[in-house]
Amino acid sequence: MSAPTHIPPHPATRRGVETRLPWWALVLPALAFAALLLLILNPADAHAAGGDPAVGRLFEQVQQIVLHQGS
Repeated sequence: MSAPTHIPPHPATRRGVETRLPWWALVLPALAFAALLLLILNPADAHAAGGDPAVGRLFEQVQQIVLHQGS
């Protein structure tokens, strides 16, 4: 006599299924954003940008904060 087997429902028919992202799905976009931000804030290219000097000082302060937190 064989015992009945329990077959779980198809994943698409389950209700309340939680989806978990892998660690790299959150880290890679954050790293890309940080890299682009550092490229924008590179002080070597600041002389080419025109405009209000207060904006340049703001960018320099943000860069110092980002670099200080990274170390």
